[in-house]
Amino acid sequence: MAAGEEQSREYLRRHRLPELLHRLGALLLFHRPERPREFLIQVLERVKAGRRAEGEYPFLMDEANVDAMFSLLDVLGQGYIRPAQYREALKTLGLSTEDLELEDDENITLDVFKEGMVNQTPRSPPPQFQDPLTVPAPQVRAKVTRQPRG
Repeated sequence: MAAGEEQSREYLRRHRLPELLHRLGALLLFHRPERPREFLIQVLERVKAGRRAEGEYPFLMDEANVDAMFSLLDVLGQGYIRPAQYREALKTLGLSTEDLELEDDENITLDVFKEGMVNQTPRSPPPQFQDPLTVPAPQVRAKVTRQPRG
């Protein structure tokens, strides 16, 4: 590997830029704002203010967002999702799935989904809003099982 490329990789790793860009990209895709640049600026300003204890850290999910996410996962409108879908949703949001005790044949209803999102949400600051330059990126360990189709 060339010295310049190695220095570039070290720079990205040291400042945790891939994690930051991934989190910002996830926020954009989730919220789909009409003015993405302004949205990102607002998110970063809120994170900065939260670090100075001038305000609260912005949370990714409110109740309407949780309802919408559940609806997207429950594509057949059955009123429940599978544990693998639930684990993947938590993982996508950067939340821990280590303490989940779910059997693969359980049905996750909207109420269970909402309760899990509240209970799994880190309090201050949530990982998606931690400063990537000073706080290590969270390590999410999730065992996601794939349901056979058919």
